[in-house]
Amino acid sequence: MISVTSQDRRHEIAFRVCAVPAGGVAMNRPLGVLVIGAGFIADAHIAALATQPGARLAALVDADPGRLAVAAHRNGGVYATADLDEALAREDVDAVIVCTPNDTHAAIALRVAAAGKHLLVEKPLATTIADAQAVAAAFATAGLTLTAAHTHRFYDYGRTVRRAIVSGELGRVTLVRLAILGGWIWPDWNAWVLDPARSGGHPLHNGVHLLDLATWWLGAEPRTVHARGARVTSAALDIDDHLEMVLTDENGATAICEMSRAHRPGSFGHRDVLVAGTQGVLRLDWQDEAALVVDEKGITGLPATAADGFAVQLAAWLGAIAGEPPEMTAAEGVRAVALGVAAQRSIETGEPVDLDDLMTGAHT
Repeated sequence: MISVTSQDRRHEIAFRVCAVPAGGVAMNRPLGVLVIGAGFIADAHIAALATQPGARLAALVDADPGRLAVAAHRNGGVYATADLDEALAREDVDAVIVCTPNDTHAAIALRVAAAGKHLLVEKPLATTIADAQAVAAAFATAGLTLTAAHTHRFYDYGRTVRRAIVSGELGRVTLVRLAILGGWIWPDWNAWVLDPARSGGHPLHNGVHLLDLATWWLGAEPRTVHARGARVTSAALDIDDHLEMVLTDENGATAICEMSRAHRPGSFGHRDVLVAGTQGVLRLDWQDEAALVVDEKGITGLPATAADGFAVQLAAWLGAIAGEPPEMTAAEGVRAVALGVAAQRSIETGEPVDLDDLMTGAHT
């Protein structure tokens, strides 16, 4: 076997995607990708597409005509429409990226599966466990690739910690401590993410990043989630903007996760990782600013340099479409929804929530 660098692997994946597209029929063109939703997160996915020689932006869909026109112009006049069925019927569309509000994910995903296209959907996969299971079943039946975009798995820090744990260097991991703290609120007080009916609540919209990542690091099935929330920015919020979540897994390991959108000053972010095992401890600290420059003009933050997690994630998705083992399975996407729902329910009841009961019972 010939080993290849990450750059070589990206080209290898690109070639394979061109050779074996969605329907399994060979073609000699890049994989055509439809992006649904033209908001700010779509820009990150479209930029990632530009890094892949074997895939291209084929079309855009958005319900807002003005936003759609701007996005199409910004992307070279790519085909754009408000009609989802029309876009899904295009012969040059082989796969789809969904960047719409959380409460629309399940319905759109089912239409994508019915159209025979592969899907990368912004997390969460759905806002209820039942809907997430239905989506996963539809793609499994159709033999299509389904990936929930839990991007933190593809950031440098997420993969670094995962490698250290899998290597066995730390021994049996007994504790994970993960905190991601920031001060921004989305993107204004009228944003859909502040409506729990649309977002599923903060644990499902943002807290799920940490719950999924900690579960992936530990490599075992989660058993319980115990959480509490606070409305720090304003008591008028309909969601908790500060979360404390404790996860236990089948091996007895504990993950303590803290997610905040309430810290000040809002321009600074902080991440802290601690992993304790029977043979060692891993510590990883981070601030948004890789360095601070102090001069007569004041203090300036220099951004950190790291691999683009969206590009790494996209390459993995394209690899899965081409037949490689998926790095985020559909079942893991469903489980992540259950973790977020469990955290929200725990906040509401004040009690730990059993994942098995939640997944197998009538709860959604």
